[in-house]
Amino acid sequence: MPLDAPFIQRAIVETLLLAGLAGVLGSWIVLRRFAFFTHGVGTAAFPGLVVAAPAGVAPQLTGLAAALIYAGGVGWLGRTRRVATDAATGLMLVAALAIGVVLASDVFESPASVDRLLFGSLIGLSNQDLWLTAAVLVAALALDLALRRAWLAQGFDPGAARALGVRTAVADPLLLLVIVLAAVVALDAVGALLVTAVLVIPAATVRLVAPSVATLQLGTAALAAVEGVAGLWLAYELNIGPGPAIAVLGGAVFALVAVVTRWR
Repeated sequence: MPLDAPFIQRAIVETLLLAGLAGVLGSWIVLRRFAFFTHGVGTAAFPGLVVAAPAGVAPQLTGLAAALIYAGGVGWLGRTRRVATDAATGLMLVAALAIGVVLASDVFESPASVDRLLFGSLIGLSNQDLWLTAAVLVAALALDLALRRAWLAQGFDPGAARALGVRTAVADPLLLLVIVLAAVVALDAVGALLVTAVLVIPAATVRLVAPSVATLQLGTAALAAVEGVAGLWLAYELNIGPGPAIAVLGGAVFALVAVVTRWR
């Protein structure tokens, strides 16, 4: 792998930035059981990515708009009490993916292939992509520092959190918002379908052995960085997509750790 090539350098930097997001947010995603929501956010952004180029708008903006519409739709369906939250998430997820496929095939002629929109391209990133990911990482770190106690209390014992006066009314929406932002900035790297490969799978793996939240966050960041760089190397050597390579590697590591911990 030519480390002196600018596109490889940008890919490695993006991988490390996403590893930082996985460490900060992936831990909360796993602990608070937001994995399906996170996957849904990434997939729901697909229609926004399709219309970005024909509309002459940055894909991050259209992807964010689509993801926010998805999140709002899930929240509205859940509040009606007629549709369970997981069912609402699934309904919105299928609708978003179907709309994106229809737009890509019959309405717009997107200059980016559907494969790239769905699975990303770590080697096709720009400096702007790196700055956006870095900005979201800084925001996630700041929110984690400020709202860590509220996120923890709400996740483990909501009743006790309210009794102790921990304010979660604003904390949880901010957590969901920063998860949406993290998913959106990961789209160019891993695509709409593989956001969980960098934000969820490493955290789920470390969760099997981590004794504390701090250990979970640090371990997740380290594992995501290793899997990301290793996946990038495998993709280059085998001439396959970096996103799928990272996803397969992450899944294999999770399966191995799960078997070992179960056996022990």
